[in-house]
Amino acid sequence: MRGLMQDHQLGLDHLFSRAERLFPKKTIVSNTPRGIERTTYGEWATRTRRLAAVLDALGISSDGRVATFAWNSARHLELYFAPGCTGRVAHTLNLRLFPEQLTYIVNHAEDEVIFVDKSLCALLWPLVGTFNNVKHIVVMDDGVGAIPDNVVAPQVHDYETLLASVEPIEFAPLADEHRAAAMMYTSGTTGNPKGVVYSHRSIFLHTMAAMTTDMLGVSETDVILPVVPMFHANAWGLAHAAVATGATLIMPGPDLSAKTIAGLIESERVTLAAGVPTIWMGVLAELDGRDVSSLRVIACGGSAVPKALSEGFRAKVGLPILQAWGMTETSPLGSVCTIKSYLRNGTDDELAQLRTSAGLVAMGVEFRLADPDTGEIVAWDGESRGELQVRGPWVASTYYNDDRAQESFTDDGWLKTGDIAVADEEGYLFLVDRTKDLVKSGGEWISSTDLENEIMACPKVKEAAVIGVAHPKWTERPLACVVVREGETLTSEEVLAFLKGRVAAWWMPDEVVFIDEVPKTSVGKFSKKTLRERFADHVLPTAR
Repeated sequence: MRGLMQDHQLGLDHLFSRAERLFPKKTIVSNTPRGIERTTYGEWATRTRRLAAVLDALGISSDGRVATFAWNSARHLELYFAPGCTGRVAHTLNLRLFPEQLTYIVNHAEDEVIFVDKSLCALLWPLVGTFNNVKHIVVMDDGVGAIPDNVVAPQVHDYETLLASVEPIEFAPLADEHRAAAMMYTSGTTGNPKGVVYSHRSIFLHTMAAMTTDMLGVSETDVILPVVPMFHANAWGLAHAAVATGATLIMPGPDLSAKTIAGLIESERVTLAAGVPTIWMGVLAELDGRDVSSLRVIACGGSAVPKALSEGFRAKVGLPILQAWGMTETSPLGSVCTIKSYLRNGTDDELAQLRTSAGLVAMGVEFRLADPDTGEIVAWDGESRGELQVRGPWVASTYYNDDRAQESFTDDGWLKTGDIAVADEEGYLFLVDRTKDLVKSGGEWISSTDLENEIMACPKVKEAAVIGVAHPKWTERPLACVVVREGETLTSEEVLAFLKGRVAAWWMPDEVVFIDEVPKTSVGKFSKKTLRERFADHVLPTAR
C-alpha cells in the first residue's frame, strides 16, 4: 500500500519564494568597503529574478556552471539562488586557493561565467587566460579595486549595468529535486581539490536540519552573522536557512578582523554567529566592554575547539562555544554539540569536557567508527578509536568526474571522512585527529588535536600545532609548534611543565619550537601539511 501524499519537489525555488512572499520587509546587511549597505528580502528577490534574466541574456547553457569569486554580501546571496532556480549550477570559488588550484577547478567544473568582486579582480585577472570555458566575467563593484587593463578573451561586464538592462523573470517549477543546484570543491590539502555536487533536495533537507532546535535552531527571530565564507561548505547552510526562515542576515564582507566582527555582533544585535576557531580566538580579546548580550549561539567548526577557547567565551559573555562538525561533503552539518537534558546537571568540568565533543549526529545522518586498518566497526565505549564514516541525504555519494572517488567511500556506500573519533555510550562524538595528522609512536597513536588543546590551555599560548617528526626508534614523535601571546615570554621547559599531569607521559612532545604564526589553510584551519614540510628534516633532541 502506498501513501497518498503529493509528490512535491524539494528545491531552492521554495526557499526563495518563501522569503519573497512572507518576509519581504526583513533585512540583509552587507559590510562593504564603502560602509554598511542595507536591503530587504523583497528587493533582493527582485534583483535575483533580474540576475536570472541576465544568465539567459548571456547565453549560459541550461545546466551551465555559474562561478563566483566573492566575499559574503547580498550580491553573493543573489548568486546563491538565481543559477539553481533556473536549472543552472552555482559554483563558489575559494579565493584563498593557490592559482594553479583555481585554474584546475574552473576548468574541471567547466565554468561558463565568473562573477567577481572588483576588490578581487587583481587576484583573478592573471589567471583569466588559463580558463578554457569561461565566456564572460561580470564585475561586482564593492567599492575598491580596479579592472586591470589587460583584458583578454572573455567579455567583461558590469553587474549593475546588466541587472538594469533586463526585467525580472518567473522561475519555472522544479521538475527534478535531484537536479544539481550548487557545487563546491574541497580545499585540496592533498592533490587537486575534489568536486562535491549538491542537489536541490539535499540543500532543502539540510536547510530544514539547520532549523531544528537540536542543530542550530535557525528561525525568523535570528540575526545571523556567517563569518564563515560563502565559498566554504555553503556558509555552513546559514545563507539558505536564513532565506528559508526570513532571518536577518549580516554579511561581513572582506573585513574579517576581530575588531570588526566584534563590532558587528554588538551594533547589529547578532543572535547567531558562526566561524572557525581561529576567528573566535581573535574575537574573544575584542569583547571587553561590549554589549553582546544578544548572542544565543556562537557556532564553531572546521577543526576541534580548544576547551580553553570555549570556556573563555563562557567566562566573558556567559555563553560557551557551540561546537559542530561537518565537511564540504556533508553540506556541511553532520553533528552539533547540544547537551542532553539529563546531562545538564553535571559539574562545570564535566560539561566543559562534553562541550569539547563534536556532539550528537544530526537527525537524518548516520555514523559509525571503523578501524582504519581492518575496517572492523568499533564500539561506542568512550575509548575505542576508529575512522568516522557517515551517510545521509545530504552526504556526498561520490565526487564530480574524479577517478579518486572510490578511495573515499566504502563498498557499502559510507563516506570515509578521514577523521579519527571516539564515541561514548551517549553517542557523543569526540574527534581525536585526522588520519594523516595522528602521530604514530612505537605502534601507538598520539592525538595531535588533544595535545594542541592542552597546550593552548596555557595562558601564555596563543596558538599551538603538533606534528609527527621522524624518530629512529619510535618511528614518529610529537613536535609542538607554539605561538606565544603578545607581551608574554615562554620557554619550552615551561610548556612541558604545564603539560605534566595533563597528558600521558609518553605523549609529551620531544621538543617545543616557537614560531611566529601557525600557517592556515584556505578555510582557516591549521595547515599541518605546511608545518610538516617546514620541519621535514628536523632532528629531535632524543634522536641525535
